[in-house]
Amino acid sequence: MERVLDGIRVLDLTRVVAGPFATAVLADLGAEVWKIERPRTGDDYRYGPSPEGETSLSFQNVNRGKRSLTLDLRQPKGRDLFLRLVEDADAVVENFRAGTLAGWGLGPDVIQERNPECLVASLSGFGQEGPLAGRGSYDIVAQATGGYMAMTGPEGGEPMRGGGALADYVGALYLALGMVAGLRDRDRTGKARVLDLSNQDCMFAITDSAASIFHATGQTMERVGNQHPFTAPYDAFPTTDGHIAIGTASNKLFRRLMDAIGRPELGRDARFKHHRVRSENRAEINGIVAGWMAERSCEEALQALGPDGADVPCGQVRAPHELVDDPQLVAREMVERHPHPSLGEVVFHGNALRFSGADPRERSLAPDLGEANAEIYGALGLSSAEQAALAEEGIL
Repeated sequence: MERVLDGIRVLDLTRVVAGPFATAVLADLGAEVWKIERPRTGDDYRYGPSPEGETSLSFQNVNRGKRSLTLDLRQPKGRDLFLRLVEDADAVVENFRAGTLAGWGLGPDVIQERNPECLVASLSGFGQEGPLAGRGSYDIVAQATGGYMAMTGPEGGEPMRGGGALADYVGALYLALGMVAGLRDRDRTGKARVLDLSNQDCMFAITDSAASIFHATGQTMERVGNQHPFTAPYDAFPTTDGHIAIGTASNKLFRRLMDAIGRPELGRDARFKHHRVRSENRAEINGIVAGWMAERSCEEALQALGPDGADVPCGQVRAPHELVDDPQLVAREMVERHPHPSLGEVVFHGNALRFSGADPRERSLAPDLGEANAEIYGALGLSSAEQAALAEEGIL
């Protein structure tokens, strides 16, 4: 067996979350990812939640499967070494503010002059062009400026950020997809392109056709909490021991749900017969379902509504830490457990991309800072003494 991205080498200049998760996905699929970090301190994400004295577990998760090199790109010697690495690379990826690499003399034109077949991919808060190019951004800024935050939150309440680092991970997935598409195009044409990705763009792209709907109908996408703006019931309902999420996105499913809760007449009621009137009467139908749920445990509700009962799409609300032993996720290898030399065992979130007959990534863990320096710089012809001198200068 082999990996689907075997033979692809990526020079990874990204840090924190969005870029590193994109390249972790590529490493999972077999790409050889060389993570280039600042000498001595490395990626800021190395410092975070972890047992005392250990590299952060977040860093471990989003940098799995990579090699680590240290190199100061701001210094001429570091720049020259980097361009030597570019000669045998398939892609360079970065997530600095727009213009940062060019300011160091390493813009896409310089990289592709050295290697015309090297894809250059950039992810930044607002992209490389436009009036906001160059501004700083974090996950919450991308959610706010991309329109997502205005749609999220309780009905009648304040705007709310989606949980976790949602915008970072959305940007990461677009970045990984864009890089694979760019490499496919390079293989077809023989010349690489430059990918300019904006995290604001990525979030705007997933706002559920809200701009299209408003332009055609004047209807805005208001905050409705866990509910859906165009149908009901579609919510997470409390039970005696947790919450059950239910989605009824068709008239047929709604009638099944009404049968299951002992209210079949509501499936024929004019107030609830189709999507539009159900959304208009959302409070009433949600109240009826909530009353039924409140008298049952999660297990009882799932038995009545799940595949062995009404077969309505539903599931128990569970936190990530409750899912590490989930039979479905474990069966699909979405929970990885790896021995670690100092942590004992680390748990990683697996890769959701599953290809038949493909090997897992070559390296299971995240790298120590600079662990590949001797091997990779040695292959460039630098002796141990030369590497030591460059380290003393702060270049390696």
